[in-house]
Amino acid sequence: MSINKTRGFLYTLAKILGDVNAVQKGTVGKRIVRRAAGKATGKGLGKLFK
Repeated sequence: MSINKTRGFLYTLAKILGDVNAVQKGTVGKRIVRRAAGKATGKGLGKLFK
């Protein structure tokens, strides 16, 4: 398995574990808002440095 596939798997696993943790703590709404904000920021920076 290549290092990139391993890294991708680990990031996916971390995202799932974060979702599970948020459900357990009852902070799902906060997590959704933060992920949406992060995606928007990433898109904006991507366009800025294109």
